[in-house]
Amino acid sequence: MTFLPLREVATSRESADLYDAWLRETGAALEDGDRDRNAVVRDLLKQIYFPSLGADVDESRLPSATRAALANLDPRSTTLEPEYYRDIDPERYYERKALIWLWQMFDRSPLGANVDLGVRFRRLLAPYVFKRVGRNFKAFHFVEVSYGYNLEVGDDVVIHRNVHLDDRGGITIGDRVSISDYAAVFSHTHSINEINEVTCVPTVIGDDVRITCGAVVLAGVHLGTHGVVGARALATRDVRPYHVNVGIPAKSVRVKSIAPPEFQPDVNVPHDS
Repeated sequence: MTFLPLREVATSRESADLYDAWLRETGAALEDGDRDRNAVVRDLLKQIYFPSLGADVDESRLPSATRAALANLDPRSTTLEPEYYRDIDPERYYERKALIWLWQMFDRSPLGANVDLGVRFRRLLAPYVFKRVGRNFKAFHFVEVSYGYNLEVGDDVVIHRNVHLDDRGGITIGDRVSISDYAAVFSHTHSINEINEVTCVPTVIGDDVRITCGAVVLAGVHLGTHGVVGARALATRDVRPYHVNVGIPAKSVRVKSIAPPEFQPDVNVPHDS
């Protein structure tokens, strides 16, 4: 088996300097406590989506579709799905909404697909959006969260494209976790009898866990250290440390060879019933 660590990829010096300068300016704008964060986001998105429209343009004379598009750049003129949830904490959510909107709209812009710039930009926003985020956080494009304020992320975490993190009831992600493309992690569930009956319960992802492509982790599940949820699997119950769970519903099919003796299975006892 071949060991293939990621390559180092460099952009041109001119581009690198330009991106560095823009990230510094954006960081300074976010740190400025005297500026309305909604206005900051609106200005940033206007520069990205309508760079030819300077501050001296009379927006009232623009076509109605253009004015509607400009209005939509302001977080105060948009609604996001989590705002409709009854269990929301408005104070904490509206501290973050502008930056959640900025994150989403950045990803939908031509800048969002730039891996290096995108990872650095989202790393800049994460401390303002999440409850806690560790060092070296890496998120690719189209990662979306619900509230943000119930999401805790450890060190060296990688979240790939199109991942949904539903932190309504709380999600804790340990160190060195990898969540692959199109995966979803939930922390709320609906009654099978009444859709409006909602239970919010924390979901915990331990250190060194891998959630692979398209897998789903349901609310309240605890993934033990070094656990693996296989591609397209549905984790409906806890995954034991070092176990690899696959299928629908996910069941243990093997244990990692690096597992300490206490986590190795008894050959006379099935992994899962």
